[in-house]
Amino acid sequence: MNAPPNASLRWAFEDFPVGHVTALGPHTVDRAEVLAFAGRYDPQPFHLDEAAAAQTPFGRLAASGWHTASMTMRMLCDAYLLDAQSLGSPGVDELKWPRPVYPGDTLRGTLTVLASRESRSRPDMGLIHQRTEVFNQHGELVFSMLGWQMMRRRAPG
Repeated sequence: MNAPPNASLRWAFEDFPVGHVTALGPHTVDRAEVLAFAGRYDPQPFHLDEAAAAQTPFGRLAASGWHTASMTMRMLCDAYLLDAQSLGSPGVDELKWPRPVYPGDTLRGTLTVLASRESRSRPDMGLIHQRTEVFNQHGELVFSMLGWQMMRRRAPG
């Protein structure tokens, strides 16, 4: 944390007041990516095999929830994190997959700031509590997450 902030990065803690909303996506889910991710990280049959998936409540090949979380992370990076003075995250409070994600779905979402505060122990850092929601092309919620973001402050103290 002692490294100087990168002034060329656009977003800092002060840019995320309570109520701030950031748009995410779109991202279209690719079948080959679903199979590759599942084959490597979540090789359950309903993520890898159409016939096996047809015998489950999914009804057809579905992306792993962890793949959905990873696609969401990419949308967060593209929306703001790659241009932010991010210091990582201390964790996630809640993670849900209320509906399956299928190859061909187009995902969009929002990140909403619920609370923010300056760090008590690190004056160069602020903490942002945020809700991330991702929807498919039908407007159905497919992913939600409550979590924290650590962000460098422009003007510590």
